[in-house]
Amino acid sequence: MLWIRRNTRSYYNKTDGCLSKAKMKIFLLIGIKIYWLLMPKSKRKKCIFRTSCSNYVFKITAKGGLWKGLKALKFRYVNCRHGYQLFKNPINNKIHLILPNREVINEENIAERLLK
Repeated sequence: MLWIRRNTRSYYNKTDGCLSKAKMKIFLLIGIKIYWLLMPKSKRKKCIFRTSCSNYVFKITAKGGLWKGLKALKFRYVNCRHGYQLFKNPINNKIHLILPNREVINEENIAERLLK
């Protein structure tokens, strides 16, 4: 009788309706792909980074997993908005981008449309 209870408990614990990290990762990746399909490039918000926000989050999620993908999504959502400043360094004449959280981005990571 004890054996049946243990198996019953473990069975219910495995199927209690919770989604695993792997499944959530797949949902996030599928959500980004659906966004790419439904939103034409002309309608998407223009990103201030060279790699678009959706591409960046997709790559980080695919390589690093769900939590890294969610952190990347939060970082891009908070910083890819108004409040950034372009700064030309007088010493080396390179352009830098100062994000709203005061992080400095180098010229090779800034969108080309902002550099013109």
